Amino acid sequence: MNFLEFAVWGAYLTCMGNYLGVAGLGSQISWFYAIQGIVSIFMPTIMGIVADKYIQPQRLLGLCHLVAGAAMLCCWWMGASAGFGNELPDKGAFIAMYTVSVAFFMPTIALSNTTAFTILKSNGLDTVKDFPPIRVLGTVGFIVTMWFVNCAVWEDGSFSFTLTENDHKFQYTYMQFFVSGFLSLVLLVYSFLALPECKLEKKPASSLAETFGLNAFKLFKSKQMALFFIFSALLGMSLQVTNGYAGPFITSFKGSADAAVATSFAANNATLLTSISQVSEALCILMIPFFLKRYGIKTVMLMSMFAWVFRFGLFGIGNPAMPGVLLFILSCIVYGVAFDFFNVSGGIFVDQMCEPSVKASAQGLFMLMTNGLGATIGTLVAGEIVNHYCTWQDGFLVGDWQTCWFIFSGFALVVGIAFALAFHPEKK
Repeated sequence: MNFLEFAVWGAYLTCMGNYLGVAGLGSQISWFYAIQGIVSIFMPTIMGIVADKYIQPQRLLGLCHLVAGAAMLCCWWMGASAGFGNELPDKGAFIAMYTVSVAFFMPTIALSNTTAFTILKSNGLDTVKDFPPIRVLGTVGFIVTMWFVNCAVWEDGSFSFTLTENDHKFQYTYMQFFVSGFLSLVLLVYSFLALPECKLEKKPASSLAETFGLNAFKLFKSKQMALFFIFSALLGMSLQVTNGYAGPFITSFKGSADAAVATSFAANNATLLTSISQVSEALCILMIPFFLKRYGIKTVMLMSMFAWVFRFGLFGIGNPAMPGVLLFILSCIVYGVAFDFFNVSGGIFVDQMCEPSVKASAQGLFMLMTNGLGATIGTLVAGEIVNHYCTWQDGFLVGDWQTCWFIFSGFALVVGIAFALAFHPEKK
């Protein structure tokens, strides 16, 4: 289940920008990633209520993937109808179908967790011990579809794999949406035929504020928690930047006048290169308990913030040819620290500092500030910066990329310094 869940996402998340540029939507890349943040503000909550009271979570997981997969296949069909290398004739319809797909996919991340926890508990297993190895398979699924989309070629009705330069790789075409939609439908069937039943539990009636997690906002009365959530939003502004622009940035080197750069392995396999980030992410999850125990919550979160400085900065000074490509690889390695050390340790901090009555809603608030507000605002601002310094030419997003990456890196540096000076968690 976890493998399929994140394989659906990995098929397009990091390489979608390359196709959008070809399809005439290059200037709208930031909106495609911001939409994920916007729907994350309300859709997981709504589906969570439905799963709690009306539909078993494993079935709702399948139904959400039915809608998400069907909408994603519509995106594929519109792209296929336009043909490779042609602009989409109805860009509004394409954006609408993508929005529907994302709106029903984002809640499935929480639904898959709920399903997993319920099944593990019903079989007498320890979720703390037994769930992490299962969750890692989700990252593996994400990586596998990234590799598949990077190497798969669809040209003149024939299918093949290659690591060499080829504009008909899935990462440049509408076929990535077919892979995502098809896997959603596979998970739909799997959810109804293979997953064990997760019976609904009758729960006492709760107030409207508790139902929608609004009671967690009282945490802003605490200066410490208010600062934490504010910095969560600021750091969240970095989350989707490289997902949206790392692919077009690395691929843009294919248009370089330097033949060694243009024909380099990295420039022609951007999705494969950036998958190192997900490998690092999987490994860094296992390192968090050690670092938390040894250095404490504030230091671990600072590691994350300054890792973002290096994530962006190394992109700014690297290039796809040797030895510059080593800087790209190092950027992908530090991504694991940048992403995991704040998201996971931040969730642990919220759990430690909040009363039991608001723990769940406080976690929801943390996700809203990071993946909702923070990621949405950050992605849109990043889009304006990239569109100011770079333009699409002959299918490549070219321009002053170095300035863009240094701006992002400088922002992360300011946030990290401010966090170090302003945030002083209570020692327990």
